[in-house]
Amino acid sequence: MILDLTPFTLFHVILSLMGIGSGFVVLAGLLGSAKKEGWTLIFLITTVATSVTGFLFPYSGFTPAIGVGIISMVFLVAAIVALYLYRLAGAWRSVYVVTAIVALYLNVFVLVAQSFQKVPALNVLAPTGSEPPFAIVQGVVLVLFIIAGYLSLRRFHPVYA
Repeated sequence: MILDLTPFTLFHVILSLMGIGSGFVVLAGLLGSAKKEGWTLIFLITTVATSVTGFLFPYSGFTPAIGVGIISMVFLVAAIVALYLYRLAGAWRSVYVVTAIVALYLNVFVLVAQSFQKVPALNVLAPTGSEPPFAIVQGVVLVLFIIAGYLSLRRFHPVYA
């Protein structure tokens, strides 16, 4: 075990971090009206894989993590359909922008939640995840993603050949 993580959990975390990192590259592309096709593929594959592996953890009953995974998969499927099936034609451009950004936001939301659970310095500030520091950080993250989404919708107008 590395850092007290099982190999499967470590794999899941690596996928998640790859999805978040590549997602920010894709977001930068959206803001600059660039497709970033290779990065987009990495983002979509690793983010789908993050959700799929998340479903494979031993849960007993429905959990918030399962709910986030289901919601993420719905948005990811819509992003994939908009990008690869409809090739961003017409309203599908907006569908892609919104769904890709929501999928990235959900990954970052989970990263923040896990950070407050696992990083001792953050856990002291919000041991149950219901304290003001946790809510403030999640609120700031949400506002930043809303702003990025709005700007991406206005700026992302690629020509898809």
